[in-house]
Amino acid sequence: MNLSSLSLFPGLNKKKQQFAVIGLGRFGRAACQALHQAGQEVLGTDIDEKRVTEVVNNHWAAHALQLDSTDPLALKEAGIYEFDTVIIAIGNYLQESIITTLNVKEAGVAKVVAKASSEVHGKLLKRVGADQVVFPENEAGYALARTLTKPSILDHFELDPQHSIVEIVVPDEFHNKSIGELQLRSRYGLNVLAICRDQKFNINPSPDLNLQKGSVMVVIGETKAIDELPL
Repeated sequence: MNLSSLSLFPGLNKKKQQFAVIGLGRFGRAACQALHQAGQEVLGTDIDEKRVTEVVNNHWAAHALQLDSTDPLALKEAGIYEFDTVIIAIGNYLQESIITTLNVKEAGVAKVVAKASSEVHGKLLKRVGADQVVFPENEAGYALARTLTKPSILDHFELDPQHSIVEIVVPDEFHNKSIGELQLRSRYGLNVLAICRDQKFNINPSPDLNLQKGSVMVVIGETKAIDELPL
């Protein structure tokens, strides 16, 4: 059985949303592809016509167009201000990134996610209204380290910087012990959302349920506490 195929997370966020991705470098293209493949409505934009053409030719987004995102009128005419979420993926051009973020927030976009290339850049983006700032290079590094040091973690869903939902192969130390006996809530502050064995899910399992080696459990709690599990 391929345990990595037992992910519980693809069912989350089923509601179709509208996303605009401004900046079609590697990060922006990846965001377009992932959202488009998830069935969301995606518009990709960039000031570079070649990048726009590449996205169109590869069908990485439902729509793509060339525009200067530092021009509020261009954003308005493209309908960017009507989108549910706007992703500012212009991480390497600080001035353009900040002006674009300011433009879309002042126009009333509900959620703006902006890519930052440094801590200072991130603070400036927050200052002008970004709802969420991401550091892709840092996050990729953390993800790689987690994969190398915590191979039992099959999937990871970050709720916020401090809390996560993770899908974990039951550790050998937990074999044939009940959830209550392990005291995951009192010892680690974690709650078990589900147990999966032989592709059958037990949602909100009883504290009396014994865990079996090779099963998968889904827990929610502080990321720091999850890292302390014997994985």
